[in-house]
Amino acid sequence: MNKIGIIITREFNERVRKKSFIITTILMPLLMIGLMVAPSLMMLFAKGEQKSLVVIDQSGIIAPSLEGDDEITFTPMDVTLDEARADSNIFGVLWIGSDVVDNPSNVKLYTNSSSSMSLESNLASQMEKIIERERLKRYDIENLEQIMQDVKVKVSFTTFRNDLSEEGEDEEATSSAIAYLLGLVLGMMLYMFLIIYGSMVMTSVIEEKGSRVLDVLVSSVSPFQLMMGKILGVASVAVTQIAIWGVLVCGIGAVVLPALMPEDVMQTVEAVQMGQMTSVEADIDADLLSAVSLATDVGGLIMMFVWLLLFLVGGFLFYSAMFAAVGSAVDSIQDANQLQTPITVPIILALILAMSVFNDPNSTLAFWGSIIPFTSPVVMMARVPFGIPTWQIILSLALLYASVVAMAWAAGKIYRVGIFMHGKKPSFKELLSWIRQ
Repeated sequence: MNKIGIIITREFNERVRKKSFIITTILMPLLMIGLMVAPSLMMLFAKGEQKSLVVIDQSGIIAPSLEGDDEITFTPMDVTLDEARADSNIFGVLWIGSDVVDNPSNVKLYTNSSSSMSLESNLASQMEKIIERERLKRYDIENLEQIMQDVKVKVSFTTFRNDLSEEGEDEEATSSAIAYLLGLVLGMMLYMFLIIYGSMVMTSVIEEKGSRVLDVLVSSVSPFQLMMGKILGVASVAVTQIAIWGVLVCGIGAVVLPALMPEDVMQTVEAVQMGQMTSVEADIDADLLSAVSLATDVGGLIMMFVWLLLFLVGGFLFYSAMFAAVGSAVDSIQDANQLQTPITVPIILALILAMSVFNDPNSTLAFWGSIIPFTSPVVMMARVPFGIPTWQIILSLALLYASVVAMAWAAGKIYRVGIFMHGKKPSFKELLSWIRQ
């Protein structure tokens, strides 16, 4: 064990002292925040210049009710269609037939450049509502406009978890939108760590094998000790990064965020956390309230990072053993590409399965995806924010770590033979024969 400890220390110090580790540790949280903010920024910058649309409404019904926005403005004009189309300074012309109420398809859009799906959807939605309102007027209902205003309603509700509530108290569920974003971040984090750090182990083995360093090292330690030392050394680097992020996030949630938020908002958050108020009663956006509540719940954040660390370590040990075995069996990165495909495909599949979790975190597919060791680290971390039963998490961890033992044994068999092989890339059949030896 002392020899393994020396190898772990060497691998850890070699990577932690690199500038890339420090930069990654700082930039990764910013990258994750960027991924969450990116959709909003893309929508913001995707908006082009405001378009001007001339409306020729022969019915006289639609044009007065059309409402412009940041994307488009409507200009009703009493001109012929040919005259309007001749104006190249405008975006286009919207022509509406006189019988549009009875024949909603009697509408034509002429544009001087390519249109957009959002613009056409906006036009269709507005005209549909106007036509529906005009058709209702035919029933000669008194005070129709007032009635239509009175019947409009927006439903707001608070979701509670019966399975998590104690007697006499109601446990409010985390917002689905917040759970979605958090699950996405955690799932992506596990995916990136498995790919990046697993490849790091493989690359290290290939480089040392190519320089014949491994031939020297195995004279002092056994091949299995050398493999486990490398894997655990790189794993300790990943754990260190997660631990640093955990401390930063918990510190922000415990100290920084409460100091920045208005006092009345924090009082409301505390009341909701204690079950004295619901999100609806708080008169604050439910998603915002849920996000602040989650971010300031230090106990919940610590538990979240504990699960993250356990699945990260288990998933990394499981996959890095395979990456190490592949690295020992080849002499170059190019030769490793074919052999590592069966390793990377399950990781990619895990990310795809994680996407399905957001539609229904309790589906059969989501359950088995979070139980089977090949996909469980990524899929389970995507499910955890939704408040799944603890027994499922424990079962997933138990199966994962049991599989780690089996995978380490099989990888050790390949590693023991592979590090002494040079000049020949083995087939999958040969790798299986090495395991059976």
